Amino acid sequence: VQLQASGGGLVQPGDSLRLSCAISGSRRSLYVMGWFRQTPGKEREFVGSVNWAGGDPKYAESVKGRFTISRDRVANVMYLQLHGLRPEDAAVYFCAAHFRMATDYNIWGQGTLVTVSS
Repeated sequence: VQLQASGGGLVQPGDSLRLSCAISGSRRSLYVMGWFRQTPGKEREFVGSVNWAGGDPKYAESVKGRFTISRDRVANVMYLQLHGLRPEDAAVYFCAAHFRMATDYNIWGQGTLVTVSS
């Protein structure tokens, strides 16, 4: 299984952006997909997740109400819609997969950079 994140870019504060995470390979036993972000010198931060089969997205408090996670199970893509972007949202965003046999996220994409600057 491979994950390919895309959609990052340079935006201004208040702008919106949509990130995508394409999943290739077997989705059998895929349990949860997640988004994380990281800035230099900081720990990787959980952004949100979605149960691949049932939906039910969950979000970090810092993005709740501004970011939305969705997935297309036919196209095998997970999305992260970012609204009302703030300078503190700037980071490399990663998508990750948690399969049922694993205890945590065990497959990671390469990351896509989001820069928020006026």
